[in-house]
Amino acid sequence: MRRTYQNIKISLMYAMWRLQVALCTLSVLSLSFAGESKARSCSEVRQAYNAKGLSLVNVPHQEISGEHLRVCPQGYTCCTSDMEDKLSQQSKLEFENLVEESSHNMRTTFVSRHKKFDEFFLELLDNSEKSLNSMFTRTYGKLYMQNSEVFQDLFTELKRYYTGGNVNLEEMLNDFWARLLERMFQLLNSQYHFSDDYLECVSKYTDQLKPFGDVPRKLKAQVTRAFIAARTFVQGLMVGREVANRVAKVNVVPACVRALTKMLYCPYCRSMPGLKPCHNYCHNVMRGCLANQADLDAEWNLFIDAMLLVADRLEGPFNIETVIEPIDIKISEAIMTLQDNSMQLSAKVFQGCGQPKPSGIGRSTRGISDVFSARFRPYTPEQRPTTAAGTSLDRLRVVWRTMQHSVIEIKEKLKESKRFWSNLPDDICAEGKLTEPDEDQCWNSHTKGRYFPEVVREGLTNQVNNPEVDVDITRPDTLIRQQIMALRVMTNKLKNAYNGNDIYFQDSSDEGSSSGSGSGCSDGCTTEFVFVGSEAPVIGADRSDERAAAAGKSLSHGPSLLLVMAALTVSLWATHPRWR
Repeated sequence: MRRTYQNIKISLMYAMWRLQVALCTLSVLSLSFAGESKARSCSEVRQAYNAKGLSLVNVPHQEISGEHLRVCPQGYTCCTSDMEDKLSQQSKLEFENLVEESSHNMRTTFVSRHKKFDEFFLELLDNSEKSLNSMFTRTYGKLYMQNSEVFQDLFTELKRYYTGGNVNLEEMLNDFWARLLERMFQLLNSQYHFSDDYLECVSKYTDQLKPFGDVPRKLKAQVTRAFIAARTFVQGLMVGREVANRVAKVNVVPACVRALTKMLYCPYCRSMPGLKPCHNYCHNVMRGCLANQADLDAEWNLFIDAMLLVADRLEGPFNIETVIEPIDIKISEAIMTLQDNSMQLSAKVFQGCGQPKPSGIGRSTRGISDVFSARFRPYTPEQRPTTAAGTSLDRLRVVWRTMQHSVIEIKEKLKESKRFWSNLPDDICAEGKLTEPDEDQCWNSHTKGRYFPEVVREGLTNQVNNPEVDVDITRPDTLIRQQIMALRVMTNKLKNAYNGNDIYFQDSSDEGSSSGSGSGCSDGCTTEFVFVGSEAPVIGADRSDERAAAAGKSLSHGPSLLLVMAALTVSLWATHPRWR
């Protein structure tokens, strides 16, 4: 009986103990629940929200129920529906600014380098023309002034070609030599009268008789190769700038805005405004939002490679002093060839074109003897001019060297821009800049903690499995596709220029041109380009009111543009007579 009583007593005590444990557990759970259900303060969120320039009106002081949220996790929150909408707008704006800022240096490179190159090249042309005009005016006086349009037209057409006119360089240079032969032939045979038809006949014998020797052919090859490269290169800089500017103005679709809001500002709604997103999380969001931009990368890299090839042509391996003297000698030999063979040349022309009529006036005493019978020779180092012409030559040398350094600098900047668009998410998501380096103390899309999903590859088609951005891979961005086509067209032009082949450029003075620039331009003009549909931008402003033949084929690649430009000036100066 006593044992039964003790067993009952023990059972009751055990039951009471279990009841106490149960009550304690319920008490702890209730206290825990009460602690969790107690709304937290939103003071930090209010402060961060206001720092963004957003109004604190209707911003809660304590957490509220979050069933109304459409983007951020529901539950107790510091965000109202209005706040979530404003934070979505803020996310879109900040993303656009991030892309603009990340591409700023690259875009500025194309703008500034184009401006420099264009200024240097046009200065080289202007100085060449002014120096030639100054020297020939002092040397030949009225005789040069009466024939100066031959040289003026040469520079006008060279400049018009560079700035976008439809000029056939080969035909233009052939015309220059033919016109120069006509003028000199008249002066060498001033006792005769020549009609326009007769002079046209004379010009037809230029290729057959080669009155200037082989110099016109060599100079034509050098000038055409150099100008083709220069014009295409400067257009490439402008195409790069326009493409970069257009692509940098990213089209932010609703799915991207939603993902950006969730990444950048849902921590606000969860009372953790200072929490940055996880690095891999940021990568998935950015690769989803910049999927179309990444698809530009392949064509962009080919474009940059082609620009670098043409830059190699422009840079040139030789020093200017080692090139000027040989070119000078060649031009002098050409003039001497004409003088030495003037009698035979005249006889063959008379035989082919007929005997001209006497003018009734004998040779002028300053015709053959003083002006064109003199033997031409290049300056020796001791004879190098110290007059204004010499000063101009020094100026050209300074411009050439500056331009050479500019091309070297451009090459380095171009190399840095390769793979820019595919690397853009990496640049934006750089650790410490936008993301949290500690993988366990970052925002993972719903709370603080590690982000586990894998990072998807770049490009539109790879976003089919993106866990953060719902990307429609069946609808590529139209603007991006147009820029891909523009780069493809420009790359083809650059490859042609590298091989020395001339290419068609739209002349804005042509009827039906869609550039809208008009024809003619003030002295302050620089080369500009206009997008026509999905084609590459073309140089819009023609610097002359005259029209020329459509662009034709040129020769294969050759020496430095910069050297040829300096040589062209000296070539023309070389016609300065040296009196015996």
